[in-house]
Amino acid sequence: MKALVYRKSIPRYAALKLLGPHVRGIYTSGISPVALRDVPEPALPAPHWVRIAPKLAGICGSDLATLCAKGSPYLAPLTSMPFVLGHELVGVVVETGTAVSRVAVGDRVVVHPALGCRVRGIDPVCDACRKGRDALCRNVTRGDISPGIQTGYCRDTGGGFSQSLVVHESQAYRVPDAMANEAAVLVEPFACAIHGVLRATIEDNDTVLVIGAGAIGLLTGAALRATDCKARIVVVAKYDHQRQHALGLGANDLLDVTGTIESRYATWAKALDAEVLKPELGKPTVIGGANVVFDCVASSQSIDDGIRFTRSGGTFVLVGMPGIPKGVDWTPMWFKELTVHASYAYGPERRADGTRDTFDLAIDVMGTWGETLAKLVSSPFPLEAYRAAFVSALSTGKSRAVKTVFAIHDG
Repeated sequence: MKALVYRKSIPRYAALKLLGPHVRGIYTSGISPVALRDVPEPALPAPHWVRIAPKLAGICGSDLATLCAKGSPYLAPLTSMPFVLGHELVGVVVETGTAVSRVAVGDRVVVHPALGCRVRGIDPVCDACRKGRDALCRNVTRGDISPGIQTGYCRDTGGGFSQSLVVHESQAYRVPDAMANEAAVLVEPFACAIHGVLRATIEDNDTVLVIGAGAIGLLTGAALRATDCKARIVVVAKYDHQRQHALGLGANDLLDVTGTIESRYATWAKALDAEVLKPELGKPTVIGGANVVFDCVASSQSIDDGIRFTRSGGTFVLVGMPGIPKGVDWTPMWFKELTVHASYAYGPERRADGTRDTFDLAIDVMGTWGETLAKLVSSPFPLEAYRAAFVSALSTGKSRAVKTVFAIHDG
């Protein structure tokens, strides 16, 4: 079968670090760690596993960080090489193991990619998995399959950027017949956004700041409205197409990232009821700001800005995948007594109507929001055009892409 395979290479990793932001050079210089290859289909590891033929598979920010060597080496021991990228996908079950009861051949499903204890055949399960927090499993290097925190980072499972992958039946969630593939492929990142939003307590008269209007930022704005948030939402967007989407998904006001620090901070302060003071050295001191800030970029600048513009007693939520932030001044966290949450993946969400699995909640919400969110998905690329697809996802200002996807199996 055809698959986009990632192979570890220390010399290539070093070259990518040196290449920096010159994204097109990754695919013209021959140093890309990813190539389209003919590989055997992964075997079903155990009787409770199923095979999926992907229809659409989305390119995640974590995939891009892996491609460009921007991620932290902290996660390296929690993967196994070579792996096939891709964990945001909708596909059809084409084979089942002998003990499968949750899904059947022909079912259209999305994949919960966490490779926790149940997936790995480990019993008793760890504390995190017992509480439904499979994404925080402590046994991601043990069990029936090789190390890997998620589908797409484990050599035994395959990934969405291929013609076939295998998942444990507990990872497969049926989607309604009425849900378009373009909406279904967003269920996984939308579940991440919902999980991040529900990490914070938001009052109706609060001001919420969402930094970043890429896929996760826009989905976070949608998740706020979809979970009945009535607060004022201010979104920081870099490009015009992102601003248009943000307004369509419920943002009240927009901010940008242009200009000098002084001019940008002055504009942000006016919009967020804040006061900017100038110290003798360094970036401005900010008093006031938003009640809740969601950082959906996770760069050194966005983290530093976000903490500064969270008002005293407020909440800062890191939703985006950070690399290794440098130059972040954490003094405002202490001085303002902020509550700081990190949001990774998904989990059981405590709601007024009971505790819900994030994926179930995301699928339910898609019943109302699917048609709107599907507009975030760009025209798909075939696997053979993976170079163009990655450049599109890395150059969103030019491509106007929000979510770049591969189309693999028709229908």
